[in-house]
Amino acid sequence: MPKWFNTAGPCKANIHYMLPPTVRLPEVEQLIAQESYFVLHAPRQVGKTTAMIALSHELTASGIYTAVMVSAEVGAAFPHDIGMAERAMLEAWRRSCRAWLPADLQPPPWPTAQPGSQIGAALEAWAAASPRPVVLFIDEIDALQNEVLIGVLRQIRDGYPKRPQEFPQSIALIGLRDVRDYKVASGGSEKLGTSSPFNIKVRSITMRNFTIQEMVELYQQHTQKTGQQFTPEAFNYAYELTNGQPWLVNALVKVIIEDMKIVETITVEHFHRAKEILIERNDTHLDSLAERLKENRIRRILEPMLAGEDLGNIPYEDLQFIVDLGLCRIDPMGGLIIANPIYREVMPRMLAYVPRAGLPRIAPTWLDEQGKLIPEALLTAFLKFWRQHGQPLLKSTPYHEIAPHLVMMAFLHRVVNGGGTLEREYAIASRRMDLYLRYGEVAIAIELKVWRDGRRDPLPEGLEQIEGYLAGLGLDWGWLVIFDRRSGLPDIEERTTREEAVTATGRKITVVRG
Repeated sequence: MPKWFNTAGPCKANIHYMLPPTVRLPEVEQLIAQESYFVLHAPRQVGKTTAMIALSHELTASGIYTAVMVSAEVGAAFPHDIGMAERAMLEAWRRSCRAWLPADLQPPPWPTAQPGSQIGAALEAWAAASPRPVVLFIDEIDALQNEVLIGVLRQIRDGYPKRPQEFPQSIALIGLRDVRDYKVASGGSEKLGTSSPFNIKVRSITMRNFTIQEMVELYQQHTQKTGQQFTPEAFNYAYELTNGQPWLVNALVKVIIEDMKIVETITVEHFHRAKEILIERNDTHLDSLAERLKENRIRRILEPMLAGEDLGNIPYEDLQFIVDLGLCRIDPMGGLIIANPIYREVMPRMLAYVPRAGLPRIAPTWLDEQGKLIPEALLTAFLKFWRQHGQPLLKSTPYHEIAPHLVMMAFLHRVVNGGGTLEREYAIASRRMDLYLRYGEVAIAIELKVWRDGRRDPLPEGLEQIEGYLAGLGLDWGWLVIFDRRSGLPDIEERTTREEAVTATGRKITVVRG
């Protein structure tokens, strides 16, 4: 039977390439043996559900526990009716038990109870009737909100002292966030914080990404099944692109094999093309990532990061939240960075989507008759576009502090859609964003700077920075674009200019001020 790389839902060992699902959660079995209640939180599509389903099967097969994975998601349809939410969840839980547990371990009929106590009564009856201690993994717990969420958590806390004879020995709450970030206010604008009804938890654990060795092991399962090889450089590049994020690890090679129809040895170039396809196609995983960018807690962190500014006084909870969601990570060398290069590409590209949609029709005057990019013609076209359309387009971007960056990227995406790539580099406190446009044999390095009120002209610093950028790329010329965001200036059409400059080592720089 053929096998596939999976990017949707839990993995199935008979049809999917997969690693031992619990190897990234070594502490869970000990927590269960200690009769602990705990939280497992991790970003979407890292393998939480796959791992916990597999673990529940292993625990039940051991003959020691009655273990099952259930979901709270159906209860989210009744955000203000805890009785209906409880009944919907309990019906779904019974179906899960029928599917995964032998007849002698399935729960008894749920007892009749008042709204707000049905979950607790059901778990108490099940634990008392079960010939083995019950272990319950509740997935999608953070789909619940407000009084329904608090009601469920309080029932679990109330039953906790009666474990394991009259309540489950161990319960795990599984979701995207830690308990402190569960939404409890109208509209989900407030969080439980530290005063949680689930203060009985022993630990909050997360699920790490693949190591490079694990990623290679996964890919080599395909090689063993089909004979198709990967170059060593391809392994390294795939890990560099993904930092081991499981969905990305699977999605990249799935694109190469199923969409690009590559049958020969898989190389770095194949992964590079797959990355571009994946980003442009905007699959569900990346689309949900884009939705996150609209949240104020996320914007307050990403906006200064993209602009190269200091983060400022960001609450610790917000920093932890963006790390918990898998959007950013703490670099081993220090500092907050985007989680992986693909997310680093996706975020500004998604933010530039509205300006891209609002662009007027632009004839590709930057190409010669053979389709080769002419840098001078491209710069002329951009200046014309910026003078005519920059002012209104700046109002269409969701992140106002980096509106000029997003508009310029929207224009450049129109250029590279004809057959090129646009890569970005940005970092906290660098006060810059670097772009690298490649189109055929032509490569252009572009540095973006912003001149804000109370600061000096960024030209000297910009020339020094772009010199280092060009040196790293092996180029001897580039563009430095300075967006003047000081107050009281004339319109963009009047203030947009270009001039020539030379760096300390003689590299030629075209300076655009707009």
